[in-house]
Amino acid sequence: MSEAREVVIIGSGPAGYTAALYTARANLKPLMIEGMQPGGQLTITSDVENFPGYPDGVLGPKMMEDLRRQAERFGTEIKIGMVTEVDFSKRPFRIKTEFDEFFAKSVIVSTGASARLLGLDIEKQLMASGGGVSACATCDGAFFPDKELVIVGGGDSAMEEATFLTRYAKKVTLLHRRDVFRASQIMLDRAKSNPKIEFRVPSVVDDILVGDDKRIRAIVIRNPETDATEEFACEGLFVAIGHTPNSSIFKGKLDMDASGYVQVHDGTFTSVEGVFAAGDVADKKYRQAVTAAGMGCMAAIDAERWLESQE
Repeated sequence: MSEAREVVIIGSGPAGYTAALYTARANLKPLMIEGMQPGGQLTITSDVENFPGYPDGVLGPKMMEDLRRQAERFGTEIKIGMVTEVDFSKRPFRIKTEFDEFFAKSVIVSTGASARLLGLDIEKQLMASGGGVSACATCDGAFFPDKELVIVGGGDSAMEEATFLTRYAKKVTLLHRRDVFRASQIMLDRAKSNPKIEFRVPSVVDDILVGDDKRIRAIVIRNPETDATEEFACEGLFVAIGHTPNSSIFKGKLDMDASGYVQVHDGTFTSVEGVFAAGDVADKKYRQAVTAAGMGCMAAIDAERWLESQE
């Protein structure tokens, strides 16, 4: 068996990189397994204007590159690879990737979550280029002042984000595939009473149409009951159909809620002593880069103090 690392961080993004920075500065010589999408969701985000320290905003990939370089500066070792198996049943913990096998005295899980998208070919391209598609109204709503926007979804998040968008938009049209909503009645009533929000149900988005400026100019809406389609002009499309935590590898190994989010207590402690979780894999409420970074700091400090207590 190879020598056990003090701490292995599974996943990158703001949570993972911040955990790496703090554990490296604590001289724990962290190993980070970065995964196949280094930087996480922010690598498919264009402008980020709500992260402290970037007064003029920053491109998502550039911010992740900065965080990575800062973590490496203090001695973080970074390996790229997908984790295929973990064994948290005994110490040291075992983490297996497609290329290597590692052992760890402590583990920080920061694998993030993935926004559920509509499945259209052009979606991710327009998200990455700033072409008018987003999965986060809180992050990107301010980029659409006085615009006509569309939001897709039927749960509390969709109602909340539609209401949030009315702070900036001229009009918000909410589309849902059914005329029955998963949203709580209070959230639904709040959205329906907002004069800037119009409901178009049942409706699904079949296509996104792009103008000469490489930005969204319209969508193709289909009524799933009649199959009738129409072109609907808009200047921004927000997808609010939920997130999926990237936690499947930990199923049966860590306690999770019904949606698959890793459950934490007393900060970032999981159900297995010595394993900590940070960022969107454990946080389904805030899902912001800055809160993920904050949790990464917490997990690093929790891991450092826990390791000290073991000695």
